[in-house]
Amino acid sequence: MAEQTVVEKMSELQVNEGKKGGAESGKDGGKKKAKNAAGDSGGRAELSPAPQYIDERLTLYTKLKAEHESLMAERAAKDSKPIKVTLPDGKVVEAESWKTTPYQVACGISQGLADNTVIAKVNNSVWDLDRPLEDDCSLQLLKFDDEEAQAVYWHSSAHILGEAMEKVYGGCLCYGPPIENGFYYDMFLENNEGVSSNDFPCLENLCKKIIKEKQPFERLEIKKETLLEMFKYNKFKCRILNEKVTTPTTTVYRCGPLIDLCRGPHVRHTGKIKALKIHKSEYRKRGFQEVVTPNIYNSKLWQTSGHWQHYSENMFSFEAEKETFALKPMNCPGHCLMFDHRPRSWRELPIRMADFGVLHRNELSGALTGLTRVRRFQQDDAHIFCSMDQIEKEIKGCLDFLRAVYDVFGFSFKLNLSTRPEKFLGDPAIWDQAEKQLENSLNDFGEKWVLNPGDGAFYGPKIDIQIKDAIGRYHQCATIQLDFQLPIRFNLTFKRPVIIHRAILGSVERMIAILTENYGGKWPLWLSPRQVMVVPVGPTCEEYAEKEFHNSGFMTDVDLDPGCTLNKKIRNAQLAQYNFILVVGEKEKTSNTVNVRTRDNKVHGERSVEECIERLKQLKTSRSRNAEEEF
Repeated sequence: MAEQTVVEKMSELQVNEGKKGGAESGKDGGKKKAKNAAGDSGGRAELSPAPQYIDERLTLYTKLKAEHESLMAERAAKDSKPIKVTLPDGKVVEAESWKTTPYQVACGISQGLADNTVIAKVNNSVWDLDRPLEDDCSLQLLKFDDEEAQAVYWHSSAHILGEAMEKVYGGCLCYGPPIENGFYYDMFLENNEGVSSNDFPCLENLCKKIIKEKQPFERLEIKKETLLEMFKYNKFKCRILNEKVTTPTTTVYRCGPLIDLCRGPHVRHTGKIKALKIHKSEYRKRGFQEVVTPNIYNSKLWQTSGHWQHYSENMFSFEAEKETFALKPMNCPGHCLMFDHRPRSWRELPIRMADFGVLHRNELSGALTGLTRVRRFQQDDAHIFCSMDQIEKEIKGCLDFLRAVYDVFGFSFKLNLSTRPEKFLGDPAIWDQAEKQLENSLNDFGEKWVLNPGDGAFYGPKIDIQIKDAIGRYHQCATIQLDFQLPIRFNLTFKRPVIIHRAILGSVERMIAILTENYGGKWPLWLSPRQVMVVPVGPTCEEYAEKEFHNSGFMTDVDLDPGCTLNKKIRNAQLAQYNFILVVGEKEKTSNTVNVRTRDNKVHGERSVEECIERLKQLKTSRSRNAEEEF
């Protein structure tokens, strides 16, 4: 859960303007003009009315879904039997066929496990968490760190994007698969109506809305001939059905108004696709372009960069086709290749590349410790290609970025300027000029800094940043490093640029460990993965409990465990560090209120739902570090 809340996973949007044939716009789809919601930028807004095919498709689906649910209820009543579910540790759990779901099994183990499980594997096949088990089986519960779970997560994200695209463009969706650390969706538009990046704000806002609505992913098996009727507006889908579907039936998945051919599985609902945005707006505002580079390179690249000679023992390498390859331990050589893929003009500088790719370093086992030093990790890594006279301005931007992020977390930090070492490469005059610009940037930054003479890298001076944790220890996370040598090694030209290596969080895993310890596991409201727990007093209040905070925009759970007393539910929520616990009974149901208390058992009493949501939003927006007291 934590790694999904500290760094946003960036997605990829691909709108096909008729280059992939085989589809045509649905009725009214792609032809209606939407009211401009992006001002002078020319961006689109949601189509009004919605494309006709959406209602027609949903009407047929609703009828089929009702028939399916009736059949499932009959099967559960007549064919259900006791079954045994075997977990990976060998433990056997009793369940009922056609009734018990993997999610219910996970809840029986712990609510925390259930909350953090992305998808299940039943007899080694991926399986929806809310799909009933059918017979004796083995069961695995996969979290986000599992590759198959990540693929499901990104696939579900693609369906959210697809729903937004239908609402904005009204065209015909084609392919929408997950890719490594992301996803995309193709759409066929019969007429090219000026699709542009200006449409992105509308799509992004729609995706946020869909996520807040926690739309369930519903699986439905349908006869092939019925699906041809359902997707008659989309020639691409019909061609897939005719050419590739050889079985009498196949599955579709629904979230909200989107219904699409899909093998599945998916996450439980769209609310599971959540990410906390610390960096995203800052990167855009500061002119960075996000890039994705390969995980594996030929060793020749590392020989060019100089890493192979000095760092190969710390790299995971292997042989393939009589060549040596290695997993990347850093991104800079790949970014040099991207810079050099075409001739450059001086007018393009500075070029700022940001990369959140996975890195691997073969650390000694004795050096590994928790999350603070691991072999597989991610960085908020960036490289700035600039001219010598741009260094001071770019360093000031890096320091300002640093302050913007660290102030949010409440970290204090100290700065060191590390200068030319005894063994250095390059022209001393260039070193002197660069060090002077770094010094000017630090002086303008206004924070105390210390000179660390002779401690720079052999390829350039640097600014070291250490943050202070809750018990006074300092950790190296951020770094700002000049590099004169990589541009020479890769022969980067128009004239030779300087590279600034820059990370703010550094290793994301290490930052999560520091934050966890800094907050003692008690995350502030704005950052917390468990913001609100709603506790109904009894079964008659459960519907009210689930409804009122469903679209509130908070990380909200509802405790519906019939085996727990009210006091036990409240205590469980406090131990799980939910920032706020909202108790609802018949009185609150009647008056549309909630009874508010905190994880530290501070009781704020009865508040209207509207007032409570508004206050929580204010505290979240202000990034209050003590929201529980300030409520």
